[in-house]
Amino acid sequence: MTSMDEMRVKKRGDERMISGAEEKESLMMELTRLVQKTVQESSWWERRGMDCSILAAAFLSLPAAFLLLASEHFFWFLAGVLLMGLAHSIITVKGTHLASHGALSESQAWSKFWAIFFIEICGSFSAQAGVHGHIKMHHAHTNIIGLGDSSVWKVPFLPRVVYLFIAPLAVPIITPIVAFAHLRRQPAAVVVWTSLTIALGLVSQFWLLISVSGFRSTSSALLCMLVCRAMFSVPYIHVNIFQHIGLPMFSPTCRPKRIHQMTHGVLNLPRNALLDWTFGHSLINCHVEHHLFPFLSDNMCLKVKPLVSRYLTQKQLPYQEDSYLSRLRLFYHKYQELMVFAPSITELVGVQ
Repeated sequence: MTSMDEMRVKKRGDERMISGAEEKESLMMELTRLVQKTVQESSWWERRGMDCSILAAAFLSLPAAFLLLASEHFFWFLAGVLLMGLAHSIITVKGTHLASHGALSESQAWSKFWAIFFIEICGSFSAQAGVHGHIKMHHAHTNIIGLGDSSVWKVPFLPRVVYLFIAPLAVPIITPIVAFAHLRRQPAAVVVWTSLTIALGLVSQFWLLISVSGFRSTSSALLCMLVCRAMFSVPYIHVNIFQHIGLPMFSPTCRPKRIHQMTHGVLNLPRNALLDWTFGHSLINCHVEHHLFPFLSDNMCLKVKPLVSRYLTQKQLPYQEDSYLSRLRLFYHKYQELMVFAPSITELVGVQ
């Protein structure tokens, strides 16, 4: 083969590579146009109102929860614990997640306010650290080893039963400790502000339990706070690991295009009435849609779900779904492989 022939072959190869790259990019662009069209045709109620009303209902239920906790009858006291635990989960999981993505308001100023309110005051965590870890790392580098691979949820020295069913109960205690650890290198003003907002949320609940619910000792009020805040911690940890760990993982130096990264590295769980309300659709049955379009609210993720699943199926891209119990069995039996050992890198041949 002459040098001229070699140049022609190389040129054709380069053209095929460029054409393939353009096609991959156009898939995401085409899907984005379809989703944006649906969003533009949707009402404010569909875009934000539904989720805001669920959060408002959670806050409105808190006075009843505090009053029920003042009852001397066990049944009503238990109802108060359950109601407060449910409201706390909606506010601190669904609320903080939507606030971190700016999905509660179109105004940047209000989005910043809601992030501080939900993440710091209600969630006892640093808004700055939360947004950086979730948006700039996890979403930007989903399943990229060492960057957004959900390794923050791995505690390899814990036995599987302890990790899956017992350790999550300590999340309410661990959360503010981790928040203060993130503040070590921050300016003094940020440290003081974040400390005050986190303290405001914790002290407010404690004071209301003492003054409204009538708890007579510090230890009983703190125990009630822990029980209510830890009520949904086990499924919270499960959801965070079930939907990413065990799926294809990629190297930082050889990563696929966004649409391939998200469709291979994200999984949907089926509809669940309890978790849909407490955690939100984007964390349960619309997680693929959420990672492709993280700016959408929970209700909008649910609305575009048929469109996204149909499009990905037509383009022969994976649309991964599995049941909660199936994932739990997988993690229980393959705990060492999935949660202790380092994951292997997936090579998507012809996609990178």
